[in-house]
Amino acid sequence: MFEWLVLALALIFDLIFGEPKKEIHPTVWFGKLIAFFDRKYKRRGRIDLLVGFLASFIVILFAYILSLLPDFLPQPLGIILAIYLTKTTFAIKSLERHVRDSIVSDLNLKRERISLIVSRNTTLLKENELNSAAIESLAENIVDSVVSPLFYYLLFGLPGAIVYRAINTMDAIVGYKTERYKNFGKFAARLDDLINFIPSRITVLLFLPFSKRVWSYYRMAKFKLNGDKPIAAMSAVLGVKLEKKGHYCFPGRDPENSDIFRALKVFRFIVFEWVLIVFLVLFFKTSLV
Repeated sequence: MFEWLVLALALIFDLIFGEPKKEIHPTVWFGKLIAFFDRKYKRRGRIDLLVGFLASFIVILFAYILSLLPDFLPQPLGIILAIYLTKTTFAIKSLERHVRDSIVSDLNLKRERISLIVSRNTTLLKENELNSAAIESLAENIVDSVVSPLFYYLLFGLPGAIVYRAINTMDAIVGYKTERYKNFGKFAARLDDLINFIPSRITVLLFLPFSKRVWSYYRMAKFKLNGDKPIAAMSAVLGVKLEKKGHYCFPGRDPENSDIFRALKVFRFIVFEWVLIVFLVLFFKTSLV
């Protein structure tokens, strides 16, 4: 009954205040919990798959229990906690701020700031490559930071959004194909791929109003299961080359600082589109109850 109100206030909270302090952020708690298991468990080969599954299950269970707490509190405390927890599942203002901070002329400063939002080594990247990395990060994180959490909130309420955030956080910490994580982090990585499959393609659809080329670029995105789909769409809309060497490359001219501004405008419109759709569906669900 209060889902639409909780989400509306959570969005207002995000747009005004951004991210809360790390000490009280559930995403940080999820990260510390999976990192604890990662640190304590000594790798033993194939059994790492089972241990990684159990560690992931514990984090997911913790997230689910956390999402139920507002139901056991008296009102209005329950609604206040629900608003806060819902807000922590997505990040609109902070994502935009981090990307906008990369729009500087000093290359060393640009490298430093972009290194905070991408995993690749930025020390040797040229200016156009740095601009590409910033735009790619923005495009890919539209899924993780906006579309997916709201998609699962729409389907399952706060538990869906919180559990999504826990899985996504685990993937960011242990979901790698290195020797240390190829077994231990496999369950978290595969689960993250699964739950982002539909939202990543919804995100591509949200790009369609901007350019007819989005669909043809989407068909070029065969490098990753999910992550390259919104990047391809952003490349099509901006007409710029977005490339991570050895992983993917979408054609266009070299991106400039001004193209990051353009990407941010596209980002804002896509957020507006998606939030509008989510609220329309929530109102429709409410009217059926």
